[in-house]
Amino acid sequence: MNRNPHLRVRNLNVDYGRERALKEINLSIPARKITAIIGPSGCGKSTLLKSFNRMLELVEGVSISGSIEVDGEDIYRPEAEVTAVRRKMGLLSQTPYVLPMSIFDNVAYGPRIHGLRDKTRLAALVENRLREAQLWEEVRGKIHTPASRLSVGQQQRLCLARGLAVEPEIILGDEPTSALDPKSSAAIEERFRELKKDYTIVIVTHILRQARRLADYVVFLYLGELIEAGPAEEFFSAPREELTRSYIEGAIS
Repeated sequence: MNRNPHLRVRNLNVDYGRERALKEINLSIPARKITAIIGPSGCGKSTLLKSFNRMLELVEGVSISGSIEVDGEDIYRPEAEVTAVRRKMGLLSQTPYVLPMSIFDNVAYGPRIHGLRDKTRLAALVENRLREAQLWEEVRGKIHTPASRLSVGQQQRLCLARGLAVEPEIILGDEPTSALDPKSSAAIEERFRELKKDYTIVIVTHILRQARRLADYVVFLYLGELIEAGPAEEFFSAPREELTRSYIEGAIS
């Protein structure tokens, strides 16, 4: 277990109908680090990620047992407020989904929902979040134009700014660069390296090279089971499990 966990998973099981997708997962995610969840397709990576912000509950027929603690509090306890849980998490999907409104309104959307109406504060917040996402200089003269006119790479950075606007503690990325060109992927990776000073970042990736470049901590899943987890340098240089070594060397996929 990590000495400074931000997320702690205890005995987590997830079933889709009769199929068990995650099996007795016990895991700690360190604070203000980049954690990469890796493993073959269908091993439960995205399922684990979506359990962190309780998005799994939107899937019909899903059953969840165990607990996940954020800042020491179980987000699956009966009295937990789901909206508050999700506010702590900013989620980047594989494909960026911009809202059908302006660039400005995309970023302002969350703060407005949570009650921010002051135009001066809202404008300052939008600019700051666009700067954090390294997008401000590219859009500053057109922030009131439709977000759909941005390139795919710009849209993904806009989604990052929109997520940051509600002041989350944790950024979740479900293969957040898989739909991007190399230049846009590098821009998102660079943003993550900067943002980990202030946020805990957890990404799912099927690209081992990306995990090697980016991760401080690595989680390896295989067929719904946690095989190994640890600091990235140790994980890649001296894996404890033979299955981990086989996956890293490409013997299994």
